[in-house]
Amino acid sequence: MSELARHRFSDLYEMSSGISSKPAQAGHGAPFLSFSSVFNNYFLPDALPGLMDTSEVEQKKYSIEAGDVFLTRTSEVVDELGMSSVALKRYPNATFSGFLKRLRPKRECATYPKFMAFYLRSPLFRKTMTNNAVLTLRASLNEEIFSYLDLLLPDYDEQVKAGDLLFLLNQRIDCNNRINSELEALAKTLYDYWFVQFDFPDANGNPYKSAGGRMVYNAALKREIPEGWKDTNLSQIANITMGTSPSGDSLNTFGEGVEFFQGSTDFGWRFPVLRQYTTEPVRMAKCADILLSVRAPVGDLNIAHIDCCIGRGLAALNSKDGFDGFLFQVMRYFRIIFDRRDGEGTTFGSITKGDLHSLPLAYPTLDLLKKYNDVVSASNRMVFARSMENQQLAQLRDWLLPLLMNGQVKVA
Repeated sequence: MSELARHRFSDLYEMSSGISSKPAQAGHGAPFLSFSSVFNNYFLPDALPGLMDTSEVEQKKYSIEAGDVFLTRTSEVVDELGMSSVALKRYPNATFSGFLKRLRPKRECATYPKFMAFYLRSPLFRKTMTNNAVLTLRASLNEEIFSYLDLLLPDYDEQVKAGDLLFLLNQRIDCNNRINSELEALAKTLYDYWFVQFDFPDANGNPYKSAGGRMVYNAALKREIPEGWKDTNLSQIANITMGTSPSGDSLNTFGEGVEFFQGSTDFGWRFPVLRQYTTEPVRMAKCADILLSVRAPVGDLNIAHIDCCIGRGLAALNSKDGFDGFLFQVMRYFRIIFDRRDGEGTTFGSITKGDLHSLPLAYPTLDLLKKYNDVVSASNRMVFARSMENQQLAQLRDWLLPLLMNGQVKVA
């Protein structure tokens, strides 16, 4: 077992607060690191998505250098506090938000950035952060906390080996996510061309509407649709199961019973994130069912990777004709309806069973649906396989992390 050394957090890093900016500065100028970019990433993105109009003096004071660690310092909920993200390179002219704290290493070869990215997001460190948060109207971290926090770290060479291994696992997960994003974007683009713009291939292989294909006015839908298509509603093409939450006494987090998902708060990248089980399942979703959030935010989508119990915040859908790839894109398109605003500027807080069942749509011919399904089904299988691989990689990473942190295992 490797020896661990105790370090005072404040001896390892120098803490600084971010820039206090005005709304007029946002959206133009130099690169800017936001709260969300830190919260959602172990490592800062290669290119910062935000912009802020800042001076040279501000860019020097609030700079971002390789090895810098950023922590979320304030939030309305304590669970969003102390989330970290690490810079692996210098970001010229960039500054960072006042809702963040910057930790800049004081010594060389004391902390390895790739290792610290995982160490600081470990459950043990996260618990330390939240336990020491200052709760007033908002949860916050202050510099006093870091004056008495200790870190137990392996020696630098072990940090390098462990950090590089964990980083490789994370790179594979990121690569899979990027591939999945491209595959899903292609399926959506094809859907838009064929079923929204009506430029699916006609008998001669030309785009139907652009090539002069016959369009017929449909009184029920109040618009023109291609000849041979029909109007229908969601309940006629999809099996719909509205979720119902089991009794609270049946819920547990230690693995007894059936996996249970309450609502969109359980949604992960592609599959729901397991948080609890129920010993009294009520409404069930089947593996590969589309999971739809029916409470705010209405319209969020996910896929069930197992048979699972769903709560009142979700509905489960699958195609009656076997065209689940088409149905998924239909539900993405309906998100536009779910997001619509009335004259008072409010949004849908929920959607009822009746509303969901009666959603109207134009339904294509079966031969066109089969063509679309032939294209997207292979893509969907690849997305599913990569998503399952990501779950296994994340589990391996999270299992290895505490063992590497406390020196129980070493990387050869």
